[in-house]
Amino acid sequence: MSYLAPAEFVTKLIDAGESKIMMSTKDTLVRAYMAGATLALAAAFAVTINVQTGQPLAGAILFPVGFCMLYLLGYDLLTGVFVLAPLAMWDKRPGCTWRGVFRNWGLVFTGNFAGALTTAFLMAIYFTNGFSTPPSEVGAKLAGTGVARTLGYAEFGAAGWMTIFVRGMLCNWMVSTGVVGAQISTSVSGKVIAMWMPIMLFFYMVFEHSVVNMFLFPTALMLGGDFTVGDYFWWNEVPTVLGNLVGGVTFTGLMLYSTHARTSPKRSVGKPDIKIAA
Repeated sequence: MSYLAPAEFVTKLIDAGESKIMMSTKDTLVRAYMAGATLALAAAFAVTINVQTGQPLAGAILFPVGFCMLYLLGYDLLTGVFVLAPLAMWDKRPGCTWRGVFRNWGLVFTGNFAGALTTAFLMAIYFTNGFSTPPSEVGAKLAGTGVARTLGYAEFGAAGWMTIFVRGMLCNWMVSTGVVGAQISTSVSGKVIAMWMPIMLFFYMVFEHSVVNMFLFPTALMLGGDFTVGDYFWWNEVPTVLGNLVGGVTFTGLMLYSTHARTSPKRSVGKPDIKIAA
């Protein structure tokens, strides 16, 4: 597996964060677009498996194939750069600024959304035979999911909004751990195994992932889901993005950086008292 020690892979994560901040606009958008499109296709794949088998665990086990593909190809998810870019700032890398961090986040959000929306449109055509028939069983499931995870939360008001936020936090704790997994080994098999585990966990637990939702909810709207674009943004995307940000930065980025990049000095052991008998 060629496992790297934490101090080694955290340094690679900081290097990656610096690279994201300094990347050109064109490269950032292209990589984000393809990440959004790829992850969206993996979400469609997992929902299809769930519907056809009736076993949510089957979809969760196989969903990580999309995540592994996009990271092996060097594409970027918003949930990943939420963790990577701040690392370069905390490490005081030359040329890295908070303005550069926010620029990167904005471009990746834009690219992810465009890519996921493209896949949503293509899959809506697929599920309806070019919008000429009612949605297939999988399409109907997606439409229902859109309603349940917007208006379903709205029924609880502020408590519903807080629930989405917390699900977003828990999601990116796991997803960003998958991003770390991409750096934890020097072999393809090692990277895939390390990425697979936390991504499977997040998907099975139905945590809220901002980029997956960029596919699920537009698809649901195209297939007749009974909710609005405003419902989608306020009762899902906004709290999910904020939860993803807080969860990834605190549970993953800050924790790894504070203990493996900025390790505190070891405790010194004093000399034992030597008593001399009278």
